[in-house]
Amino acid sequence: MEAKKWMKTPKGYVAIAMTLYLVIASIGSLTWMGIKNSFISVSAALITDYIYCAIFKRKIGRDSTVITGLIISLILNFTTSSLVVAATAIIAILSKHLLVYKKKPIFNPAAFGLFINIFIFQTGQSWWGAFGDLPVWTMIFVLVGGYLVTDRVMKYPQLLSYLGTSFVLLFFMGLLNIGDASDALRPPFINAALFFAFFMLTDPPTSPAKNKNQVIFGILVAVSGTIVYGLFGGLTYLYVGAFIGNLYNYLNKRISYAKSAAKIQRVNSGHRALGK
Repeated sequence: MEAKKWMKTPKGYVAIAMTLYLVIASIGSLTWMGIKNSFISVSAALITDYIYCAIFKRKIGRDSTVITGLIISLILNFTTSSLVVAATAIIAILSKHLLVYKKKPIFNPAAFGLFINIFIFQTGQSWWGAFGDLPVWTMIFVLVGGYLVTDRVMKYPQLLSYLGTSFVLLFFMGLLNIGDASDALRPPFINAALFFAFFMLTDPPTSPAKNKNQVIFGILVAVSGTIVYGLFGGLTYLYVGAFIGNLYNYLNKRISYAKSAAKIQRVNSGHRALGK
């Protein structure tokens, strides 16, 4: 019964989708190296999470930790060395615990770890788990899994505002021959963008809950990311866009908390005055 309940949770949906993608992509790529790296990534993430939580007496978040490890293994090239895979997972989990607000991560842990990986280790990130190197029809797996997850976490406004804004901007940039914008709308770049939008951008702790804020979040991520893509190309733009959105979500939380605290203080002051 507990297993059935877990499978219906957002984290359960994502974990199942990532596992299925791992198996499908491994079969399609005719290699089991990705599965080996996923074991290393998840193990490193769990060990890091356990040690940190044991030292600082925090609650262990096994589901989110496993998901972070799986995402990292599906994005890093499956030829990446075991040490680099483990180090990337460790950085991701440490960011989850150290870069926080109200005990919630500010930045998407997997995105943070992978972004730092680019500058420290400079390893390839093929996003092979998004099926970019497989036949185009395999993209349906990303779309179906992404739809189920998005529906479960109720992130349609965010997803549609991000994809709509991003695709429109890239389309016009392609017409104007700005950078390599036209490539971003073709595999394997489109596969990476969809995987990112469905499974990383919709992360509940690092994205807004209210519809209005979701729309703003999605547009911010799309505009900032597209500017970076136009200037530098590559897939780093996805991470930079995500961080801009994460910062917006963080600042929005701080402002909302400050307003709530001020309101409570006014109410308490009023009660004390009436008591007098």
